[in-house]
Amino acid sequence: MAVLKIQDQPSLLRAIFNVDPDEVRALIFKKEDVNIQDNEKRTPLHAAAYLGDAEIIELLILSGARVNAKDNKWLTPLHRAVASCSEDAVAVLLKHSADVNARDKNWQTPLHVAASNKAVRCAEALVPLLSNVNVSDRAGRTALHHAAFSGHVEMVKLLLSRGANINAFDKKDRRAIHWAAYMGHLEVVKLLVASGAEVDCKDKKAYTPLHAAASSGMSSTVHYLLSLGVNVNEANAYGNTPLHLACYNGQDVVVGELIKAGASVNQVNERGFSALHFASSSRQGALCQELLLAHGAHINLQSKDGKTPLHMAATHGRFSCSQALIQNGAEIDCEDKSRNTALHIAARYGHELIITALIKHGANTAKRGIHGMFPLHLAALSGFSDCCRKLLSSGTLILHICAGFVIDTPDDFGRTCLHAAAAGGNLECLNLLLNIGADFNRKDNFGRAPLHYASANCNYQCVFALVGSGASINELDKRGCSPLHYAAAADTDGKESLMPSLKCLFKRDKRNTLSLVFPRCVEYLLRNDADPGVRDKQGYSAVHYASAYGRTLCLELLMETSGTDMLSDSESHAPISPLHLAAYHGHCGALEVLLSSLLDVDVRSPEGCTPLILACSRGHQECVSLLLHHGASPMTRDYIHKQTAIHTAAMNGHPECLRLLLNNNDQHVDVDAQDSNGQTPLMLAVLSGHTDCVYSLLSQGASVENQDRWGRTALHRGAVTGQEECVEALLQRGASVSVKDIRGRSPLHLASASGRVGALGALLQATSTSHSHTHLTDSKGYTPLHWACYNGYDACVEVLLDQEVFRKITGNSFSPLHCAVINDNEGVAEMLIDSLGANIVNATDSKGRTPLHAAAFSDHVECVSLLLSHGAQANVVDTHMHRTPLMMAALNGQTNAVEVMVSGAKADLALQDADRNTALHLACSKGHETSALLILEKISDRNLINCTNAALQTPLHVAARKGLTVVVQELLVKGASVLAVDENGQLSSHCTLTYSSGVILMCTMNPFPPFIPRLYSSFGLCSQSGCSLTTPPTAGQNACCPLSPEMMK
Repeated sequence: MAVLKIQDQPSLLRAIFNVDPDEVRALIFKKEDVNIQDNEKRTPLHAAAYLGDAEIIELLILSGARVNAKDNKWLTPLHRAVASCSEDAVAVLLKHSADVNARDKNWQTPLHVAASNKAVRCAEALVPLLSNVNVSDRAGRTALHHAAFSGHVEMVKLLLSRGANINAFDKKDRRAIHWAAYMGHLEVVKLLVASGAEVDCKDKKAYTPLHAAASSGMSSTVHYLLSLGVNVNEANAYGNTPLHLACYNGQDVVVGELIKAGASVNQVNERGFSALHFASSSRQGALCQELLLAHGAHINLQSKDGKTPLHMAATHGRFSCSQALIQNGAEIDCEDKSRNTALHIAARYGHELIITALIKHGANTAKRGIHGMFPLHLAALSGFSDCCRKLLSSGTLILHICAGFVIDTPDDFGRTCLHAAAAGGNLECLNLLLNIGADFNRKDNFGRAPLHYASANCNYQCVFALVGSGASINELDKRGCSPLHYAAAADTDGKESLMPSLKCLFKRDKRNTLSLVFPRCVEYLLRNDADPGVRDKQGYSAVHYASAYGRTLCLELLMETSGTDMLSDSESHAPISPLHLAAYHGHCGALEVLLSSLLDVDVRSPEGCTPLILACSRGHQECVSLLLHHGASPMTRDYIHKQTAIHTAAMNGHPECLRLLLNNNDQHVDVDAQDSNGQTPLMLAVLSGHTDCVYSLLSQGASVENQDRWGRTALHRGAVTGQEECVEALLQRGASVSVKDIRGRSPLHLASASGRVGALGALLQATSTSHSHTHLTDSKGYTPLHWACYNGYDACVEVLLDQEVFRKITGNSFSPLHCAVINDNEGVAEMLIDSLGANIVNATDSKGRTPLHAAAFSDHVECVSLLLSHGAQANVVDTHMHRTPLMMAALNGQTNAVEVMVSGAKADLALQDADRNTALHLACSKGHETSALLILEKISDRNLINCTNAALQTPLHVAARKGLTVVVQELLVKGASVLAVDENGQLSSHCTLTYSSGVILMCTMNPFPPFIPRLYSSFGLCSQSGCSLTTPPTAGQNACCPLSPEMMK
């Protein structure tokens, strides 16, 4: 906020700041505006309230000053007066009805301001006028929070005496005692505790007041809280105890208090870090570390990722802490989960003093860490030449060799320290390694030499040094890439470049940015005979790489060196040209360089795509314009879908590219060109909902009546996808609603079937205008209402029923109600009945089936109940098999529907179908035991139990053949005859295919309750193949049914 000069302010404001009531009075008499505002919307009354001059405040208010005026921070004069602790000013403002509940932009009331500024007397004046002293600000803090934070005991006493909630919490669940403890206001803490505050309360992250006091180093408060018996080892949400926080912040006095109170020095948090880990990483943690070690802290305790306190000290460069740890017996070569020792960590972050100390105490410089790298790898990668020098000078080369380490020893990926130095880009590190004999042609597991890495990371000085040392400049890696390939693709502005695999394997420090002199790398490589014609295993040259990554300057250098021969090389096996790559990625500069050297702008990819098609697919407007300017044809088609650039731009929703293509006056453009499926650009634009593209195509005269190979127009596509704007645009251009596809479906059918109510409404409106209804049925006779009902789109059904034409049942006799109930669309069914009348519930289809048949067939109980409640005939039979709804349900084992029909609908169980089967016969014939039992439960007539079908079979015959043991037993109990003979002369008692069923049949023939023996698997079923039994078997005789193909049917 700028400081305003008083002399530049209005005269009234100057008089107020000069505290001159007479001058103020005189200016008011001269009609000075008392409500004038500065650029921050502050009025003279704000200034007077800030100064606390009651007399001037009175003068201004009596002269018309708005007492509750707000500045741009929503502060009122009362806020200002309270902040200045002016009791008189507050009294005058309150006398003139200043709003005590006014809130600023932080939702703070004058009471919040009073509590923050220790304005006790002002608060005393405000509190009687407030209905609630616990009002919270935007952060959820009450006045008590602010008073506790400010440490004013009198204010806290006042608020508590006036009903302030001592345990109120803010949006982070922090209470007043948290803030008082954090700020070290001991007297306030004591007052809050004495008034009932919870000393072990927790915020959302489980921080207690002890955590707060410990983290800020308030030793007196910590001592007091500990004296109250709080848990000294209480962990927060991250598992950190107060001791962790004190050590992290270097609060050694508090650490002493906590240890004295019994804090566990080896308790770990969720990540496995102890207090010693935190102390070792803290800038002020040396004394804390000393206290912890003196009280038995485990010096080699490892976290979950394997880090010891020594690792932490090495990470953060805490030399004194690392010294103390080493002197107290820390394990020097302890490995973390990534196999790194403290020496690896120190080398990675360039902490030379720690490296010296570790080596002095026997750290193994030849120990492998992450990915099998040595400390020297990490130091070289990060560019710390002093650390490299220290690691190399820690003993003679002979000693290194004896320890298993030589300068060219590779890591797990075959990379030597020289590879790391080349990737890191520090010339000193590179020269240091070269001077002691590092092999500059050594390849890693990917076949890459150090020069590949230096080129990939734009490290010109390293490239210069390696080439000068004799590195092979045209050496290829396993992908067939030379250093020139990587240099051509590298990023000149420091962004991620070329192949992430190269850069991810060697992780670099953020401060080591890429060189901005990249074109010098390509220039230097070319000047030293790098071959720009070398192609990788996919056939790509350096020109391809430069084109793909948009390296214009590199491309120019390569083109100057190699000429245009490379672009027209007939022996190239590259799957795509440099021009395609530049166009696809939108590199306009690279594209321009390439176009200046090419004759054929419409070069094809293997799929037949031109650069123009690729640029349109990605929406690169500038590239499209450039290609058209150089003569690219917008009508060239690809090989697969036969689509042009216009199709591609429309399909992908790039209106600017589309306009460029359509407005191209140099070449003929067919706006209605059809692809291999007969689709026009307009159809594809509508299908994807690209409204701007649709309007562009229509403005250029695109036909709305074209049909694809399936007979569908653009309007069909708009209807099925629900693109309302597109549909409106097409209808405005005269698109026909009545046109049908090869299945006879109009856009109305598709909109209804897809539930696109908005599009449906627009289509219906167009239909009512045309007065044509020839399109209402498809080739199967189904109307849009049929389709909407079948798929359960209530909103579409409602819109359709509002049209008079759909209030008449037309089309296929499988009515909309049939469609609704067969798919369990109860709401739609009810809507149909309410709109069309209850007589539709008994409508029949071509086979005489009613909606009740359909609902029972599908076991949709709610729909069955709905139909029955509206008068559906329960015993109506169809004209095909003469079956009732109950029979349909029984035949398909629809238990719920059967139950409703036999219990609620009182269906006639004696009715028989065309084969004289009852519902019981049908249920048994398909093995639906539960359905059969439900029907049996309602049958008491013995004649019905023994009713025969056309094959003279009783339900007992059918149930026995299906092995329905429980049904057989129930039939016998209800009087089923075991002597009934079917058309094949078989007794019902002979149709048992299991031993247990036979036992049941035999036992029911005995005069007394049978003893059913335990069945063993060895009791096989006796076979009497070929026997024809015409008399019932005697007791004890095995009753077996002769098996025949006819009976198996």
